Formats: sequence, structure tokens, C-alpha cells
Amino acid sequence: MAFTSADQRELYLPLIEGIHETPPFGLFMRNLVARTGARHAFLILTLANAAPDQAPVVIPVSAPRAAHEPPLDFRRLDGLRLHPHHALRPERVYALEEMLDYDNPAQLGLQREALEDMGIRYARWLRVSAGGAADGWLVLVRLREDFSAPAVSLLSAIAPHLASALRTLVALIGQRLQTSLAQTTLERMGVGQIALDADGRVMAADPFAESLLAFLPEPGSRAGRRLQLLPDAARQLESICAALARGDGSAVYVLQIDPRRQLDLLLRRADLPLDDPAARPAVVGALRIDRREDAEAGASVLRALYGLSAQEAALAQALSRGEPLVAAGLALGLTAETARNYSKRIYSKTGTSGQADLVRLVLSGPCPLA
Repeated sequence: MAFTSADQRELYLPLIEGIHETPPFGLFMRNLVARTGARHAFLILTLANAAPDQAPVVIPVSAPRAAHEPPLDFRRLDGLRLHPHHALRPERVYALEEMLDYDNPAQLGLQREALEDMGIRYARWLRVSAGGAADGWLVLVRLREDFSAPAVSLLSAIAPHLASALRTLVALIGQRLQTSLAQTTLERMGVGQIALDADGRVMAADPFAESLLAFLPEPGSRAGRRLQLLPDAARQLESICAALARGDGSAVYVLQIDPRRQLDLLLRRADLPLDDPAARPAVVGALRIDRREDAEAGASVLRALYGLSAQEAALAQALSRGEPLVAAGLALGLTAETARNYSKRIYSKTGTSGQADLVRLVLSGPCPLA
């Protein structure tokens, strides 16, 4: 089957662009319904590593003439015990008759009755697979007449492209998970990051940095943004970025962003391991606000790591925040003498030599990640 310009515009390009939609492939599905003359359709996407109780992604679509009708109930359809979806051969188009249970006349009668009640007289099933990492099932139905041969041929032609798009989507989901892991951990510790080029333009910023900093669009037609800074700070940032890009001067610089909020930007030469093609930043800027883990969660970590009692762990957590021993003890309902005795046991169990050493131990361990 030859690809037409309409195929490219209405189906193949929306497949590529559809991996960035939420949920994915919405425009592709609407165009496919229009091109095949389907009344209703849905696409089910399941990930192999999804939790057992995680519902699949379902993208239902109806033709304009059926917009007043409820969408297909994929759960009811699945409950009819048609030919098992997982047993369908990937990228082969199945007709409704191939999905029915002819070996069990009673079950066949129930299937036909339910399908008629759902307005499904003609249908096509298509399964696509992303190498075991994900599966997709495309179902299109009609009420008055069967799908035309060109429509079925179009489904067959689109199958490998849908499978390719699904594999790309799975890879993108993996990258999103990695990004979310890094961003969530850094934000938990009060850390935000930005990437800058040699001229001091902002190429990217994580969500936490976006919430802390102010940005201005780059003047003219050049891409990127600038940090909204006072003129002296803006010139200093450009000078630092140029020096780091050349490899001149210090390995790191600190730029004062907002004295009122005690917000400072640490700048260092970028050493990000990026695969080509990539727009490589010259400088990475990192900032950090005063943020510590939840006290109860931190105490739980200290109990697990060092065998502290609940009161000892709570006191150790308070001491790690720089609180004076007696004041921290009183806040926990301890007398001054009891707090001193607890502190000795804390230092003994953790192998530290005092409050400063305890602070070092806590901040360099997993507690700030709790």
C-alpha cells in the first residue's frame, strides 16, 4: 500500500508527535477513526513493569456522529472472554468473528448478545508490542456495515509504525522516570540546578530552580532565557560563564543572587555525560535553600542505622539541626541531666565525638534523603 500525503499528515506525523501528548496518541486516534469510518475506538496501553493494581492507559475516541453516545466500555468488552488479547499475533489485524468463542455455543450466544447491546456488529483488533516492555491494543468498531478493504489495509500498514511509536514512548517514559528520580531527590534536599552556555544564557532549569529564580526572554531571535538579575550581577554572570567555558581562573564561582533570601548560585564548568546529538552547556549553576528532612522520618533513619531508641533518635535529629543539647532535650520532655546522658549514648552508638561530629555524620548519610 502506497503512503499518501494524507497518510503522512493525518497518521504518521501524529504518531511521532503523539508520544508527547497526555494521554499519548490522541490526535492519531481521532484521525484514524475518521479515516477508517469507525464509530468508536480505543487504544489500551500497558507497561510490563507497571504495578499489579495500576490501571492501563485507555484512550477512547468516538466519531462526531456518535459523540452523544457513551464511549466503548473496554472492561465490559474484556469481560466477554473473547480471544485473549495477549494471544493476538502482534501487528496482525483481527476481525470480530475471529475473536468469538465458537467452541462454546452458550458463551458464543452471550458474546453476541452483549456485543449487540454495546452497538458492536463489526470490529477490528490490532495488537502492537514494544519488545516485551509494553503492549498496545487498538480496537475499532462499526454498527451498520463492515470495515472496507482499504480501511483494513490502512490498519495493517500503520501497525509497524504504531509499534515503533510505542517503543519510543517506552524509552521516553524511562527517561522521564530517571529525570523525576533526580529532580525529586535534589528538591528534597533544597537543591535546584540550571544549565548555561558560555554567554550566560539559560539553556535549561529544573522545576525547583524555576520556582526559586526569575527569568527573562533572550532579546532578539536567539533561543534561551536570561536570569533576571541586577546589572552588575548580570555582567558578573556573563564574565564567569565565559571564564569557565575557556577553562580560565577558578574551578568554581559563587554569585550572589538574592541577599534577602540568602540565595547564592554556585557555578562550575559543565561535565554532563550527554550523548550526541546534544546542545552542551558550558556551565552548571546550583543553588540550595535551607531545607531538612522531616524530623520524624530522619529519626526513623537514625534508629535503623545505629540502634538508637526513639527518644535518642529524636534527640540526635534535633542535635543534627544545631539545636543546643539542653534546649533540645527540654523540647522532648527530658531533663537537662537526662539529655546529657542520652547524648553520651548517642555519641557512643554512632561512633561520633560530639555534636559537630554528629552533624557531619547525619548530613553525609541517608538522613537528608528521608
